Amino acid sequence: MAVVDVLNVAGEKVSQAELPDDIFNVTVKNSILHEVVKMQLANKRSGTACVKNRSDVKGSTRKLFRQKGTGNARPGSIRSPLRRGGGVIFGPHPKSWAYTIPKKVRRLALKMALSTKLQNESLMVLDGFDLSEIKTKKVNEILMTLNAGKALIIIQGENTNLELSARNIPKVKVLKTEGLNVYDILKYDKLIILESSIKGIEGRLSA
Repeated sequence: MAVVDVLNVAGEKVSQAELPDDIFNVTVKNSILHEVVKMQLANKRSGTACVKNRSDVKGSTRKLFRQKGTGNARPGSIRSPLRRGGGVIFGPHPKSWAYTIPKKVRRLALKMALSTKLQNESLMVLDGFDLSEIKTKKVNEILMTLNAGKALIIIQGENTNLELSARNIPKVKVLKTEGLNVYDILKYDKLIILESSIKGIEGRLSA
């Protein structure tokens, strides 16, 4: 097992914690990480883009001008895609971009993402992050002390003061262990794990 220092909010070492090798020391394959991130982003797409076809556009069915004698092409409907304000040909319509990949692959990718942070020394463990009140400034000061300007904070259970204090800080996100995902782990420079959430991560990925 990998042994890491446990810090307090002042950045001081208070103890050590063990991280299981089968979760935090896995061989990283970029192709698997790429596939899972691509799936997550595809599932987030709204797919609401929509155009009006020829039949959806309002317009008279009156013939625009006479058939012969003008030298122009034979006039069709004012709703023709060839005319300004007419319908759109082959435009997008609402659809779902979502797809899934096997659960075992998603679980493996999550382990790889955690391993990447540990290998790059971008993972830190805190003994706690308790706030007596909702104070964004206090969270910002703590993160600056820890040199974690762009950070993902993993908590176990409810921590309302921390969640509300951090939600207005750009480049900072608080996630519960249940919501841990590959995209967010890789997106943020630092991964801050509260010591109490390590067991939650183990329980989720031990299978």
